[in-house]
Amino acid sequence: MKVVSVEISPELRGEKKECLVVVREYEEKKDKVAVEEIERRCEIGQRGKPTLVTDLMGDPACRVRHFPSHIVLVAEYGEEKEIVGVIRGCVKTVTRGASGSGYVKLGYLLGLRVSPTHRRLNIGTKLVNKLEEWCKQNRVEFSYMATDYTNEPSVNLFTKKCSYIKFRTLAMLIQPIHAHHKSIHSSVSIIRLPNILAESVYRQVFMNSEFFPKDIDLILSSKLNLGTYMAVPKKVLPKWDLRANILPPNYAILSVWNTKEVFKLQVKGVSPLAYAWCMGSRLVDGWIPWLRLPSFPDVFRKFGLYFLFGLHMEGRNGRSLMKSLCAFAHNMGRDDGECGALVAEVGPRDPVQEAIPHWRKFSWADLWCIKNLKDEMDDPDEKSSLSDWMKSRSSSSVIFVDPRDF
Repeated sequence: MKVVSVEISPELRGEKKECLVVVREYEEKKDKVAVEEIERRCEIGQRGKPTLVTDLMGDPACRVRHFPSHIVLVAEYGEEKEIVGVIRGCVKTVTRGASGSGYVKLGYLLGLRVSPTHRRLNIGTKLVNKLEEWCKQNRVEFSYMATDYTNEPSVNLFTKKCSYIKFRTLAMLIQPIHAHHKSIHSSVSIIRLPNILAESVYRQVFMNSEFFPKDIDLILSSKLNLGTYMAVPKKVLPKWDLRANILPPNYAILSVWNTKEVFKLQVKGVSPLAYAWCMGSRLVDGWIPWLRLPSFPDVFRKFGLYFLFGLHMEGRNGRSLMKSLCAFAHNMGRDDGECGALVAEVGPRDPVQEAIPHWRKFSWADLWCIKNLKDEMDDPDEKSSLSDWMKSRSSSSVIFVDPRDF
């Protein structure tokens, strides 16, 4: 067992006494049940309102296992060594956009949870600080996190207590899976690209974007990646050679990531009326699909998501081609039987946002906050460049969202 830190917490439930808090590395056999209980308790919503429950498929570390360098930390409290907090972290190397040179090493912080009975004891701050220490040991230059823009407790913790700054705001777009297939125009051809060709296309298209991962090859070869697909006008096919590594003038491209192998979601606590409306709309949609009713998926049992990443379009037909690709992904999810929605996350200035079908009421703004961990550097010019990137507006309209982050 590796002990990361030992600290003293000032108070518990108003009683003035010294309370021992230990932050250490997660041990699966010893900590699995306790961490799952924290996850369950942190999902409890307000009485009378629906709650979205996350099932990590019995593996509290599953969300970071797909990164070559990752860690899970837990916080123990008191003499009983009760586990009262958890946080995950990973390291990756990404681009900084057109104004940046080369790559930058980032630490991504996610999955911070503190037991509701042990809040306001700075346990969350301790977990963040110790994870940052691990990042520094791995020569990370920046750490960052993402949260719902309206999640004030999370935003305040990172910006006010941990010295993070608000960095980028992205759009999280949600499209529920309907009971029927979506049609794809007969003039559109959809091709599945081999991984080596998909990697080549992505490196061409996203090299000047922000957060494009250096190890894109590992992402594309992952068992969770269901494939990379390109939509082109059918009349282009006879004139275009895939092996020539030259992109057609009109195309759209995306990849599909199967998150249901990592976690599943379930909605609980809805009223009987809401339940009846949702299930009724789906039944009617299945019986008479030509009406194209806005049916709602069965979210009252556990369901998975398909995350769409690497979305890009070019040419005068790019928008319609992207819509065809999203319809194709929808049909993949519909045939899956366990997929409840498609999810895509894109920058606010990315033109592709207008072509992604989504329900506005279920979509939201995702806030990314960042912190410079490299206080002392040998090269003052590089230090200035990193600081400028942190404080400046994005030099690119495109932000690549790593599906492993989701």
